[in-house]
Amino acid sequence: MAFEFPIRVYWEDTDASGRVFHVNYLKFFERARTEWLRSLGIAQQNLREQTGGIFVVTSAQLEYLRPARLDDQLRVSAALKSAGRASLVIEQQALLANPNNQALEPALLCTGSIRIGWVDGKTMRPTRIPNHILEQLS
Repeated sequence: MAFEFPIRVYWEDTDASGRVFHVNYLKFFERARTEWLRSLGIAQQNLREQTGGIFVVTSAQLEYLRPARLDDQLRVSAALKSAGRASLVIEQQALLANPNNQALEPALLCTGSIRIGWVDGKTMRPTRIPNHILEQLS
């Protein structure tokens, strides 16, 4: 089951054509991942303070299918695809919500596969994800 987070497209998210600038989908995905973790009781600032570790993006693969436009309401999802000892792969989607017609299926705009690694916050070297975090994710 994927976590979903609502995002409204603002003027600052668009390019000169009025469509969402491609790199902003990475921002949308970041917000959804952060809120997904928070919904599981994993607040990233608390993690850093308690464990000294942080998640960092190590790779991102996106596919752009349709553009989002100014004022569009999006639903951005995050779902754990796989978990290793030092990294996670999160599958994400940005969908155009249909608030005026709930009977219509949301349109898929962008998909992403994001790998996040666990590193020591001071040295930025990879380390093992604490067991209690992996347990919360499963």
